[in-house]
Amino acid sequence: MKLVLGLGITGFSIAQFLAQQGADFKVADSRQKPTLLPEFSANFPLIEVSTGVWQLSLLDEVDEIFISPGIAQNEQIVAWAREKDIEITSDIELFSRYAQAPVVGITGTNGKSTVTQLLGTMARASGKKVAIGGNIGKPALDCLHDDIELYVLELSSYQLDYTKKLKLFTGVVLNITPDHLDRYASFEHYKASKLSLYQYCQNSVINIDDSLIPKKASAVHFGLEIPKSSQNFGTVTCHESCYFLKGDDVLLGVDDIQLIGEHNISNILAALALGEQIGLDMQAMTECIKTFKGLAHRLEWIAHKQGVEFYNDSKATNVRSSVTALKALISKHKNIVLIAGGAIKDEDYAPLFELIDKEVLGVVLIGQSAAEFDQGICNTQTIHAKNMLEATTLAQAMIDDGAVVLSPGCASFDMFDNFEHRGDAFKQAVLSL
Repeated sequence: MKLVLGLGITGFSIAQFLAQQGADFKVADSRQKPTLLPEFSANFPLIEVSTGVWQLSLLDEVDEIFISPGIAQNEQIVAWAREKDIEITSDIELFSRYAQAPVVGITGTNGKSTVTQLLGTMARASGKKVAIGGNIGKPALDCLHDDIELYVLELSSYQLDYTKKLKLFTGVVLNITPDHLDRYASFEHYKASKLSLYQYCQNSVINIDDSLIPKKASAVHFGLEIPKSSQNFGTVTCHESCYFLKGDDVLLGVDDIQLIGEHNISNILAALALGEQIGLDMQAMTECIKTFKGLAHRLEWIAHKQGVEFYNDSKATNVRSSVTALKALISKHKNIVLIAGGAIKDEDYAPLFELIDKEVLGVVLIGQSAAEFDQGICNTQTIHAKNMLEATTLAQAMIDDGAVVLSPGCASFDMFDNFEHRGDAFKQAVLSL
């Protein structure tokens, strides 16, 4: 008997796959009324579903657990399973047992969705039948199909935590900075989770600019400096213009791309390095890079109104992301008003506060963290708002020329369902001004 833990999007995907395979399984969720329960019951009326507080009896006659990544390792049901020596498996590992085409794995604290989508787009432009999924878009198991020639998967640390066997043709850890420390005993545990991706890679791509990522001679490296070998990727600045390089070969100019910010230069280099390893056509890749506009909620341009540019960076749920977004905009705009706040994380916010005090015209604060942010910001004007419409209206009133950016630096769950809900609320507010 198999047990599927969690009836969210991933758990539903696992259950659907097991049903297709004719497996004997049951489902459990610690919530009394999981959102997807009505749909699941309609599709699988004969499958046993348990809801509410975990019970030890759930593990009776269970020989393997397929677990949703949202279930933390310190939850009681996980501890019980380990005491009973029951195998705990991620949907990613289950996917890997059946995938017949090469798989690319992409993880990192920031940028993984952008790189995953860009690489998938470049693969399609090169003529490959590619499936993009994992922690972005479709669950991995929903991507399985006989005619797929390449899988490009975004992998979260939570998914990697429950994965012991995985076959990756190539993969990358884009960067590592403190995040999700409520789920890990320490930053070292979080870092180890991210770096575990490399043990599954036949080939590896490594960011030489991140000191926390071990270097490997046989890997393809990328970084913002001039490449040290012909197989590596980097950049060079010449006559006040910056160019992407493979070895000594110029691929395209930074002025030719639509994404903004140094972090996106690094993301593009990572995608190029991965694409090269899987044999994508270089011209097709560079043409895709020129037209790629990025993903929603990631420093997404929304509108120009009365001399002000509005950007939605709701995906910035940690300090590093917000600092990165602000630095990108500082290079383009003299005046910036920031909308920030939400459910604060166990991070050092000092770097964000210092940058705000030095470079930001004003800040509109929202959510549970507003008081803490107010205490940390010393030299820049702050205003509190009760909702996103009020925050956006106040932000516009603070600036005549420049940019307003929603880059919260916090999780969204104090006011919104998720970062997408928060970003959509901001976009609606901007368009209503």
